Amino acid sequence: MSQTHADYQLSQLDQLEAESIHIFREVAAEFEKPVLMFSGGKDSIVMLRLAEKAFYPAKIPFSILQVDTGLDFPEVMETRDRWVSRLGINLVVASIDDAIKNGIIPDAAKISRNRLQIPTLLNAIEENGFTAAFGGGRRDEEKARAKERVYSHRDEFGQWDPKNQRPELWSLYNGRLHEGEHMRIFPISNWTELDVWDYIGREQIEIPNIYFAHQRRVFERDGMLMSETPLNPCREGEVVTERTVRFRTCGDITLTGCVESTASTIAEIIDEVAIAKKTERGATRGDDRFSEAAMEDRKKEGYF
Repeated sequence: MSQTHADYQLSQLDQLEAESIHIFREVAAEFEKPVLMFSGGKDSIVMLRLAEKAFYPAKIPFSILQVDTGLDFPEVMETRDRWVSRLGINLVVASIDDAIKNGIIPDAAKISRNRLQIPTLLNAIEENGFTAAFGGGRRDEEKARAKERVYSHRDEFGQWDPKNQRPELWSLYNGRLHEGEHMRIFPISNWTELDVWDYIGREQIEIPNIYFAHQRRVFERDGMLMSETPLNPCREGEVVTERTVRFRTCGDITLTGCVESTASTIAEIIDEVAIAKKTERGATRGDDRFSEAAMEDRKKEGYF
């Protein structure tokens, strides 16, 4: 009979990977029709890599879902397409423009483009009959996400109640649903930004090139460096300059800032992240600056 050596221990990264793979397999076994929400950013790419490992050599047994804002970075969409092609996975695109055109979103002119993702996502989940949706949220990102558990119950309106969460003692997950409800699942909830970058380096994962240092024409707005683009014209007093920057997170091009950086390799990014005093969302996401509870308010309405 073989025995495990008494000194054998998994590394922190191996433990996180094993936990995430267990969550993917548990959801695939428990829920009728899961889907992986995919933005093309580093966190969702890491999730896709974990799902690939969880079911190898079989194909990933669920689709991926992208909410198309029409304001995504072209480099991110190119990387998304390469991953979809390599894995042969089904991609479902929920377009905000189509949702407006089809009357799914009433009074769209009165709602910010960022918040328009919520009804678009909820309609896609209902229309496709998805019972569980994997998301790339991590507890270290933002205080509202720190409240959320691995299995995040959503009611028949797609809403989240932070005061009515289910216990997850000993990593036992309660996936029971009533008709019309669904579950959001966060396989990398216990990871940090540094863990994500360590894993990307170890696994040699392809990510969008805007995560690495490059020259870009930018202007300063609300303490962030924003990309010069026809989608996001400068306001009075804003001056465009060319700087060496990189992105820590990829979202809406009109709300996602970049940081000055010379980090052009994974190792250099890891060194940079290790001493960062703010998370990527806190430093470069304008949609979290509307109010102290901006993220929690959106999540209660059905946001990622």
